[in-house]
Formats: sequence, structure tokens, C-alpha cells
Amino acid sequence: FRVCVAQLVSKGGRFMIVGVPRETFPGERRVALVPTVIPNLSKVGIEVVIEAGAGVKAGFPDAEYAAKGAKVLNSRAEVFATADIVIQVLCYGSNDQTGKADIPLFRRGQVLIGFLRPLGSIETIREIAATGVTSFSVELVPRTTRAQSMDALSSMGTICGYKAVLLAAETLPKIFPMLTTAAGTITPAKVLVIGAGVAGLQAIATARRLGAVVSAYDLRPAAKEQVQSLGGRFVELPIEAKDAQDAGGYAKAQGEEFYQRQRELLAKVIAESDVVITAAVVPGKKSPVLVTKEMAAGMAPGSVLVDLASERGGNCELTKPGEVIVEHGVTIIGYFNFASTVPYHASQMYARNIAAFLQLMVKDGKLQINFEDDIIKSTLVTQAGEVVNPRIREFFSLPPLVAEQKEAK
Repeated sequence: FRVCVAQLVSKGGRFMIVGVPRETFPGERRVALVPTVIPNLSKVGIEVVIEAGAGVKAGFPDAEYAAKGAKVLNSRAEVFATADIVIQVLCYGSNDQTGKADIPLFRRGQVLIGFLRPLGSIETIREIAATGVTSFSVELVPRTTRAQSMDALSSMGTICGYKAVLLAAETLPKIFPMLTTAAGTITPAKVLVIGAGVAGLQAIATARRLGAVVSAYDLRPAAKEQVQSLGGRFVELPIEAKDAQDAGGYAKAQGEEFYQRQRELLAKVIAESDVVITAAVVPGKKSPVLVTKEMAAGMAPGSVLVDLASERGGNCELTKPGEVIVEHGVTIIGYFNFASTVPYHASQMYARNIAAFLQLMVKDGKLQINFEDDIIKSTLVTQAGEVVNPRIREFFSLPPLVAEQKEAK
């Protein structure tokens, strides 16, 4: 990429206008910006317009936005028509149910920021590109120190890990902590977390706070110290993963032989657990099956399994995405979009991530995008009608762009 600077000034000549439409995905309660971030955005020359009622389900009424300087608009179409930059939580791509209705509302040169699920469907990404919008996917924010304040994926993962444990505790017919009572001592629940990423680590911390005995497994050796620092026991298996994580810190997919051996070794630990929380996700790929139906059947009746990878097929063979089922006496929870169930703080965290991202791009009321910036390069998905992200093009086996071919020569 070359260094490019785009200067788009709003009709007033002074502010960039950021538009926040209401989320339309069924059951979604989050909102992309909260009132408290608006004053900081105004300092860099950003004016916020928001669709009426957009923040109500998250606990942020229109009056709070207006009090912080935002303009409340009556219709979604008006928000899109007014905004230079559109901010969403679930954009078309991650919102495969109602998101397509926004396509006619976009205009060439407009900027779109949010969850796009860029490694999901290339057809959807091409539809977004065809509108001419310059889109940025927050899933692609690099896991670097500099980008940490913009890492929305980690923010939402934190919420998911927390809520998964609360749901498991509510469902389990036992209590989590050890209690010494007049009726005798009650032993603590045993919780196993598979996948010690952001969601898994928060699940460990939450289960520990509730008093459970927690164990965790991750194929990345580096996770051992993190698990132990939270008071969990790290389950070490006599197998070694090849290239356990990529440059971004995410777990890499392994061969079926590795997963088969992993399942054999984990079976005993799973059978001894009251709660199993699986959070092993490989970006852009189907979730690896870590718990077979036979392994689930080996758990004690009343046990609970919460599958945080259900949206991509699930880590448990029996998981039904979006549903709760009982098999062999074990409750298997396949809900996803956990972050939406804690909309107030999920929205607050997301808004702070987005505000930091906007402050990287907007200076003195002008959109100034340095395409050589590593954060911009990583998150930019579409521009001028093209899918321009190298990682996405490689993932979907698309040919290099003309500019890239010239540079290669």
C-alpha cells in the first residue's frame, strides 16, 4: 500500500459525521457507541448522529446521547444519508439475517466500521465492496500493544467467558463453592475450560471467583502461565502441537491425527468435570471437535457443557448452534452472541474500542487514513469497489490485485 490521505469534511465544513444506526440482528441489544465517548470524539472533530432508540435496549436512552451533543435522527435511512462514517456492531457479513437491507443505503466513499465476519462469505464481502464503501473489520485488529485499546474481539470475548460461567452455574444442579455447613461439607464444583484465549481466561477467572476448582487446557504451551496466574490447574497432555499459534497469537488448526489423540487424553478429565466450557476457535475455519458424543456421555448426569464455539459448528459433536439440548443427562448449551446478553457493558467496551479506532483515523475534523499503518492495513477490507485485504484474498484464493502484482515485479 502507498500512504494515502483522504479528507472528507461534513456539510458544516468542520466535523466528520459518524452515524450510529440501530442494530437489527434478531435479539441484538448492543449499540455501537455510548454517550460517554462522544465528548472525546468531538475533540478530534467528530459529530455523532444516532438513530432514535438505538441505545435503549443497552440502557442508553436518546436523551443521554442528546445531552452529550449527539443528534438523534428519526430514520435509519437518514443516518446513512448523513454520515461520512457508519459505525455498527454487526454489519452485513456478521449479520446474515437482516444486514443485507443496509446495502442500498451505502454510498461510494462512505466508511463502514464494525464486525464484518471477513473470513465467512466472500460473496457477502464482494457485495459490500460493490457499494464503494471503505470498510474496516474490527475482527482483524492485530493483537499488538499499540492496537490493544481497539481490540473489540477481545472485549467481546471477555464478556462471553464471564457469561458462559454464570449460565453454567445457573444450570448445574450443584453449587460452585465449597461450603462447610451444619449439614456437613459440600465439595466444590469441578470446571474444565478448553481453550485459554481471552474468553477462556475470563471463564477461568469467573469460575474461580465463584469458588469452583478449575482446570484448563490449551494446545499453546504459552497459555500455561496465564492459566496458573488465575488460580487454575493447567492440564498437560503428552502431545505437542505443530505451530500452535499464528503471528497474531491465535491458535492454529491442527491435523485430525492430533485432535484424535487430544480427545483420547482429554476424555478422562472431561468425565471427572461437572462443567466443561469449550472456547477453541480457529479464525475462518470450522471449530475443531474436541468433545465427542461418547465423551459427553461419559460425564455424570446433571453435568453442563457450554460451547462457546457453537457459531462455527461447535467444539462438541452434539452441540446444536443456538439451542440448549440434553443428551445422556448432560445439558449442552449452544448459544452464541453471549455479549448481547450483557448489553450495557458490552456496548461500553465496544464503544471505547471504536472511539480509539476513530481517533486513529480522524484529525481536526478530517478523515486521514494512512494505509501504511499496520492497524489500518490489517483491518481494511474493501476500498473503491475492491476486496483489498491481502489476508482475505489469500484465504479465499483470490488473485493478487494489479497494484500488488506490479510491486511483486
